Amino acid sequence: MYTFLAGIVLLIVGYFTYGKFVEKVFGVNETRATPAYTSQDNVDYLPMNTKRNSLIQLLNIAGVGPIFGPIMGALYGPVAFLWIVFGCIFAGAVHDYLTGMISIRNRGAHLPELAGKFLGKVMKHVVNGFSVLLLLLVGTVFVTAPAELLFNLTSSWTTMGLIIGAIFVYYTLATLLPIDKIIGRFYPIFGALLLISAIGVGIKLVISGAPIPEVTLANFHPESAPIFPLLFLTISCGALSGFHATQTPIISRTTQGENQGRKIFYGMMIAEGVIAMIWAAAAMSLFNGPTGLNEILAAGGPAAVVSEASTLMLGAVGGTLAILGVIVLPITSGDTAFRSARMIIADYFNFSQKKTYNRLLVALPLFVLSIGLTQIDFNLLWRYFSWANQSTAVIALFVGAMYLFVAKKNYWISLIPGIFMLMATTTYILNAPIGFGLEMNISYIGAAIVTIILVAVFFNAAKKSRYNQIPLEEDISDWNNVA
Repeated sequence: MYTFLAGIVLLIVGYFTYGKFVEKVFGVNETRATPAYTSQDNVDYLPMNTKRNSLIQLLNIAGVGPIFGPIMGALYGPVAFLWIVFGCIFAGAVHDYLTGMISIRNRGAHLPELAGKFLGKVMKHVVNGFSVLLLLLVGTVFVTAPAELLFNLTSSWTTMGLIIGAIFVYYTLATLLPIDKIIGRFYPIFGALLLISAIGVGIKLVISGAPIPEVTLANFHPESAPIFPLLFLTISCGALSGFHATQTPIISRTTQGENQGRKIFYGMMIAEGVIAMIWAAAAMSLFNGPTGLNEILAAGGPAAVVSEASTLMLGAVGGTLAILGVIVLPITSGDTAFRSARMIIADYFNFSQKKTYNRLLVALPLFVLSIGLTQIDFNLLWRYFSWANQSTAVIALFVGAMYLFVAKKNYWISLIPGIFMLMATTTYILNAPIGFGLEMNISYIGAAIVTIILVAVFFNAAKKSRYNQIPLEEDISDWNNVA
């Protein structure tokens, strides 16, 4: 219990200390006009206040990741708490803040465009395809997961197919309509439901004296799965998630001023870390240890854990409300995943999105592909999603490091977590059955070699970029500045 409570406190303290430090390193300019004003089109670019943006950002980034990931990560034991807390403060929140702020400085650009600018033109094409693939996987995963939870509540009078169809209808509307029509209007309400349900479970855990284990580096996984690299890919959202790099540009296009960035980007990642801590604690303490948890996961997956934990902690009515809060999470990330994919593809081909018809042309093929992917086993999809997600985080962290290196600022705040996760993701793909299937020791060696080579390439490119004085931000002198 003490580890759990201390972790929550550290996350909050991290926001006010390290978050402030990161903001100082970046250097906000409160007088600089943001894309919400300079590129205002009243579809994707329009100013919204900090509270609204913060809740939208939280729902954008907090899919099933900070719930399903920590539940599965709980199999490793309380070492998962350490990754959530320190990963969130020093990696995830830094990742979100830098991608959001650099996007603001570059007309609300998405990650592929930023990667092309700061890591080379080839990377723009690579990251563009990678990002769309990730978002397609996210959208699909975030259809399947809430559909299962809803089906558990309504199986007596509806079907899984009908629920999936209804979710896709909502996704279509949220993807095509201007951001303030559905997302900006209803997300604050959804955000409140999410926070209330998570806090309710957390308070009940404390009041009931749930046997939450104290911190240890021991591996409790029933199948002896190695902590490195698997834990760092299993728990992504809630600690560090590349998916967030695809979401922050949505809000960078609606942020009113750079001084709001720490609350919106760094702060909401901290909030997601708190949610992850609560669900990891619930999974560790309510099912007689990792073995019991593993049995429930094998029988019904993370959705079954959510349902049982919510009902056990909050009763029938409160548990249902908590489950609804969990259902809201993936749906409100799935819609913005498709929205981000639409925007990334449109930006890549320089295809105007002012007309609804144009938005439909880009979005419709994505929905068709996603419907097909829903027929694939969820666990397989989750493995591909986990690797693609954390690999995207590596790219985003290296973009942030390059920006700070060229600006002659403390680039280590982004580069160190980037190097760590590069080693983790490379080890995983070399060892995993979905990758090269090599032995773990060989995978460690291969990942170390790849990491050293890529870090050397980074420093070589960074020195050239600094020498050539690559522009860090778009010139706004000729923009239609209405701020």
